[in-house]
Amino acid sequence: MSDSRVCLGRVGAPYGIKGWVKLISFTEPRENLLDYRHLQVMLQGREQMLELDAAKPHGKGLIGHFVTYDTPEAVRELTNLELYVDSTELPVLGESDYYWHQLVGLKVYTVQGELLGRISKMLETGANDVMVVDPDTGSVDKNQRLIPWLPERVVTGVDLTAGTIEVDWDVDYLI
Repeated sequence: MSDSRVCLGRVGAPYGIKGWVKLISFTEPRENLLDYRHLQVMLQGREQMLELDAAKPHGKGLIGHFVTYDTPEAVRELTNLELYVDSTELPVLGESDYYWHQLVGLKVYTVQGELLGRISKMLETGANDVMVVDPDTGSVDKNQRLIPWLPERVVTGVDLTAGTIEVDWDVDYLI
């Protein structure tokens, strides 16, 4: 898959007898996955496009149907495949808003210029999102840090072009 792809969810188990499947959404809110009709998957080692011709919320989840997959046996080969779109298809965000995929991999520096590491993933905790910062070559130490994503309070700057984030976070704060 190309680096310009973003994973929005994955295909769950077959649902019913007419080729419908459960859809596991990684979007917030989960129904945003249904905004995309053409989704890419890696199927049998090849990139393929699937067309979602019907989908809807169902209970606490989502279900959908892909064109030409009309039986439980046919959709079984899609189970657990991740669903991607090109990042250019995502809605444009405001100036100080970011998609998580844009933040993963950025180097994190303190306001004093000390390298804490690189963002390995983002976590949703309810109160606020959290950056998981793993040590990197040149980091001040070998500690992993969980740093809250609090713009203007903790996160003082983001430079996507330079691949850096500046945080008001003391090196002694491990978590």
